Amino acid sequence: MNDRAALDLLLEHGPLSRARIGALTGLSKPTASQLLARLEAAGLVVATGTSRGRPGPNAQLYEVNPRAAYAAGLDVDPRRVRAAVADVTGAVVGEFTLPTPRRGGPGAVRQVTDALDGAVKAAGLTRDDVHRVVIGTPGAFDPSTGRLRYASHLPGWHGPALLEELAAALPMPVEYENDVNLVAVAEQRLGAAAGHRDFVLLWIEEGLGAALVLGGRLHRGFTGGAGEVGFLPVPGAPLVRNVARTGSGGFQELAGAAAVPRLAREWGIDVPSGESAEAAVRVLRDAAAEAGAVSEAAGGAYGRLLDAYATRLATGLAALVAVLDPALVVLSGDVAVAGGEPLRGRVAAELAELAAARPRLVLGSVRERPVLRGALEVALAATRDDVFDTSAR
Repeated sequence: MNDRAALDLLLEHGPLSRARIGALTGLSKPTASQLLARLEAAGLVVATGTSRGRPGPNAQLYEVNPRAAYAAGLDVDPRRVRAAVADVTGAVVGEFTLPTPRRGGPGAVRQVTDALDGAVKAAGLTRDDVHRVVIGTPGAFDPSTGRLRYASHLPGWHGPALLEELAAALPMPVEYENDVNLVAVAEQRLGAAAGHRDFVLLWIEEGLGAALVLGGRLHRGFTGGAGEVGFLPVPGAPLVRNVARTGSGGFQELAGAAAVPRLAREWGIDVPSGESAEAAVRVLRDAAAEAGAVSEAAGGAYGRLLDAYATRLATGLAALVAVLDPALVVLSGDVAVAGGEPLRGRVAAELAELAAARPRLVLGSVRERPVLRGALEVALAATRDDVFDTSAR
């Protein structure tokens, strides 16, 4: 327990001296010295320079050995597979992005192995150096069948034996997680949800998705589909039937990315053709900039657009808040971030009118590759448990 506590402190604080480790753990200096000698012999810590700027002799500093273990994360979507390798301290040492054409491209197993090998090569490592891999995808693998559900738009990932084929192709343990759940992990460990045990994250990009963290743990549901809120029937949208076949639902139609360009045209805003997430991002960035440049009273077309879209988002969020009563709601994804504070403030005001509970509403702060960062966090946590606890014993 003392060994693991010392390793966790070194991860949190960076290089520390024997005396500082003793002070933080409550251990005597001789015990701290024995602990560090044991961890150094196990290859888990290394000496790294000396302290400076204090009276008396300089003290030897120690840090977690970054080469003690490596973990990898993958972020899969219909357009590409993005992979990264991190050392045990969490520093990313290699990245690679593999474009995945919708037709004629490699199968899922080849996509994963090629992307992983690209990141491993960039890190100057081999596959065998990677202790664990976590793969984030849309939808979820049903625990009873092993098949991917809720992600009909991800070609090549629906074979009944896919998980067995991936396990056979990779030499390390592999975990799978919903991509929005991984964003919630990143926000809980590194971002806006730090310290929160009950929160909802609403992800707004091409599709709408949510992650539910209850009692500090992800809630995945019986088939892994908890948080597939795009299928949620909501007022203001036609009732969608056969949602599994159509791949859409009421909340997706009401407040998905495609709704933003349509709303903009209703208010006379010039929008390029198409209803993609990229178009929504451009419109909302312009709207947020306009809202910051004029008074609320001036409003204008952009202000009315933000008002209308905020009402749509709050309509679906109100249902989640009524059922879950979270302390916090995090808005994440490129579309939400593009609307910025003007959109967040409007959604919060609408939610206060529509929901009896009053959770705090914030924008996500992990903006750079949040799915990949979450995958690495999950992989690193398991890797540290395996390597630190086993080697320390």
